[in-house]
Amino acid sequence: MSMTTNASTPAATSHIPWGRVRQSRRTADRAMKIIATGFTFCAIFVLFWILGMLLVKGIGGLSLATFTAVTPGPGTQGGGLANAIAGSFVLTFLGIAVATPIGVLAGTWLAEYGRGTQLANLIRFINDILLSAPSILIGLFVYVILVEPFRGYSGWAGGVALGIIAIPVIVRTTEDMLSLVPGPLREAGAALGAPPSVVITSVTWRAAKAGMVTGILLALARIAGETAPLLFTALNNNFWFSPTLSGGVSNLPVTIYQFASAPYENWQQLAWAGSLIITVSILLLSIIARRVVAGGK
Repeated sequence: MSMTTNASTPAATSHIPWGRVRQSRRTADRAMKIIATGFTFCAIFVLFWILGMLLVKGIGGLSLATFTAVTPGPGTQGGGLANAIAGSFVLTFLGIAVATPIGVLAGTWLAEYGRGTQLANLIRFINDILLSAPSILIGLFVYVILVEPFRGYSGWAGGVALGIIAIPVIVRTTEDMLSLVPGPLREAGAALGAPPSVVITSVTWRAAKAGMVTGILLALARIAGETAPLLFTALNNNFWFSPTLSGGVSNLPVTIYQFASAPYENWQQLAWAGSLIITVSILLLSIIARRVVAGGK
């Protein structure tokens, strides 16, 4: 009888601590779930708060004149953002036109030719630095090399500054997407006698085109709302820009910055309207990028 008691006691005592450990794990998991859910709802609340404020104040400044009239002068009534919207389109197009070929080709070299080399590691390191560099430093750099020597602001300098900001995004995305392409696809192209350049353009680029296009769209959304580099390069004006893009080029980010701090009520309304236009544009670009990724799968 005593032997039976002694034999069952270790099993019982060993089962109790294990149950306590499992209970403590459940408590920790439950606490982590509650904390994560709480912070998630806080982030969603802040996001919807910002979007709600943009909608409430931005819609009030939207009208037909917003898209047809030029920005008003100090103390004048009415006006719109037509020249600023057009200028932002031009500067963004210039920036992405500069960044796309450089970023795609650099990312292709890193993924296809520079694997395992010290030079590729150095380029990746520099690219990561550019990816996290403050945009105002890039604007100051372009100011020194393109604004000061030519003694004036220009849209070309603004486009170059935006392009430098977009290049690291496209390089990183292109390299990552090409690295995901299976090796047998490249080997199959090489087995057919195709040179490496044909394999890259006809096989790997085609297989990774959805991700590469997504990277370009994300870079476009990244530079669409940049203000700091344009303050040093394209600046702003209240009129239509010159066909040669010389002098100040009106754009939405700088216009919003100037109008939001102005004492005129119509300027502040136009600043909110411009903020809403930029937000909706970036949202549409993000949706298009997601659809491209979904369509490429």
